[in-house]
Amino acid sequence: MIEFIESHWLDMLTTILGLAYIILEYRASIWLWAVGFVMQSLGIVLYYQKGLYADCGMEFYYLAMTVYGFIHWVRPKECHETGGNERAITHFPLRLAIAWSFITLIAWGVLYWFLTTFTNSTVPMADSFTTALSFVGIWALARKYLEQWLIWIVVDIVTFILYFYKDIPFKGSLYCLYSIIAIFGYFKWKKLCESED
Repeated sequence: MIEFIESHWLDMLTTILGLAYIILEYRASIWLWAVGFVMQSLGIVLYYQKGLYADCGMEFYYLAMTVYGFIHWVRPKECHETGGNERAITHFPLRLAIAWSFITLIAWGVLYWFLTTFTNSTVPMADSFTTALSFVGIWALARKYLEQWLIWIVVDIVTFILYFYKDIPFKGSLYCLYSIIAIFGYFKWKKLCESED
């Protein structure tokens, strides 16, 4: 048992932080950004150790987005116009959805090429896919778009399978739970979005 804990402690710790993160996201709490920053910092080490290089690189982007998201949620322009304290939940604009879809496909291709050319990744297709789609997911969360939940449902399901395959069982279980919470989160945020209209 001690040997198991020693070999999986980082997986377990990031899983606990991830659970706190998704609960805070579900509640649309600004504290999700602080928890996310710590979780992503530790995730860099975990993913590098497990050979998930695209996920490891993605954590650096997530770190930057936690700062951006926090600032964007606290100091949005429309808060000052409406008298609120935080950014309102809105819909992902169609013009941006088309642009981000194109960017995601390009990022997926570039990441796949990079992983197959320069790393010993055994899962380049799935690793590059979840990473590319996560670029837009975290940005959409930072912008507080309702549809960010739909992006995360896809990412979470693929990641759940990938992490079990790569022997990261605690984080894998967390992503299974993320998938379920993302479904409920979508409907909760949808209700909040409708009440803000």
